[in-house]
Amino acid sequence: MTAFQDLDPVLHQRLRLAVMSLLMATEKAEFNFVLEKTGATGGNLSIQLRKLEEAKYITISKSFKGNYPLTELQKTEVGTKAFEDYARSLRAYIDPQ
Repeated sequence: MTAFQDLDPVLHQRLRLAVMSLLMATEKAEFNFVLEKTGATGGNLSIQLRKLEEAKYITISKSFKGNYPLTELQKTEVGTKAFEDYARSLRAYIDPQ
């Protein structure tokens, strides 16, 4: 039987996991895209993004697109590995062999 691994507490939260899932499928994502896809409030998303950034799972860059502020999110190598490890651990819970 497989030993169950601890699940990453940073990723084991619905909104942070959703953000990382979206970023795994793309190089960069705009804040508004992630906001729309997750259905989160702007304030809650900002707080969760800060936690992902503090864990070094994402980088957040701010610039302007025309006259409008643009916030872009990008996964890091650390974040990619953490997500892959999390998914592997979760699969062990779903299909213990």
